[in-house]
Amino acid sequence: MTDISRRGFAAMIGAVGAYIAAPAVLRAQETELRVYTWEGYAEPEFVLKFEAANGCKLKLTYTGSVDEMFAKMQGSKGQDFDIVSFDTGSTGRYVEQKLIQPLDTILLPGRAGMIPVFQQQPSLELDGKLWGVPHAWGSLPLIYSKEAFPTAPESWAVLWDPQYAQQVIALDDAINNTALAALILGFPDPYNLTDDQLAAVKAKLIEIKGNLLSYFAGYDEGVSIFVDNGAKLMFAMGEPQAKSLRDKGADVACTIPKEGGIGWIDCQFITAGAKDVALAHKWIEACLDRSVGEIMSKKVGYGNVLDDSLNREIGMTYADRLKYLARPESYDKRIKIWNEVKAA
Repeated sequence: MTDISRRGFAAMIGAVGAYIAAPAVLRAQETELRVYTWEGYAEPEFVLKFEAANGCKLKLTYTGSVDEMFAKMQGSKGQDFDIVSFDTGSTGRYVEQKLIQPLDTILLPGRAGMIPVFQQQPSLELDGKLWGVPHAWGSLPLIYSKEAFPTAPESWAVLWDPQYAQQVIALDDAINNTALAALILGFPDPYNLTDDQLAAVKAKLIEIKGNLLSYFAGYDEGVSIFVDNGAKLMFAMGEPQAKSLRDKGADVACTIPKEGGIGWIDCQFITAGAKDVALAHKWIEACLDRSVGEIMSKKVGYGNVLDDSLNREIGMTYADRLKYLARPESYDKRIKIWNEVKAA
């Protein structure tokens, strides 16, 4: 553990101690902040510190997929959560559906400390307003068994290789599977496809089903299926799945094949139905502390939006080879195609 982490940990313990010593009547009045996010984005090291400092309690709900998150948000019109976390490419549809609200930049001075590329994200600034703040970045890599592949597979085509039938797993996600198939088919823009290209993508995704052991939703489910079934290859949700697999004894690595890969920048947004907007801003600002970014990178394995030296330290040096998520030509078409693929 680094000196910075030790200082952060000591501060956390002090804050927790002060909270425990506080009168019960004060603790009973604490506010609840409802956070809908991904695994690894709300680690106890900084959640406990935030709760103690703000006299609140975080109610954490984790999502299994991009589609699941949007459906839940749409179902409640943004009323069930205060904070939600998704990628830059989805901002437009959340704004159009009035599921999130613009941010007050005065309450977010920590943005000035972000790596410049993450400060300048046009998809987060719509109608002259800022809607989200980057929190983490990464890719949807190819995870592979090092026993089966002494050297990294060079192409995503390995997922379609018949010799690996029933040894492949893939995330259950309409937008990203469509983009992956588009990359493999050589289409220049995986987020802006013609109807003919979408038809070719659908055929390609149906073709892989003979190799698939299973689809998965959520980091933990993917890790469990891979380990329990001796899978060899995974179209993964992110680099942290490789770390989790190694923690469970699997000898794996991840790679970005020659066709490139899907990149994402996840951000935090305040929902349209947030009960305490000021507290929601405090949470986003707290997550811009460098100690939080260090925990997320070193402990979990996410790309850092605050310290590029940490990105190099954990081996995330391929940002220039990624096609970052953008708004697709049609969410409805992609979801329809994905449902047809799974039903085929």
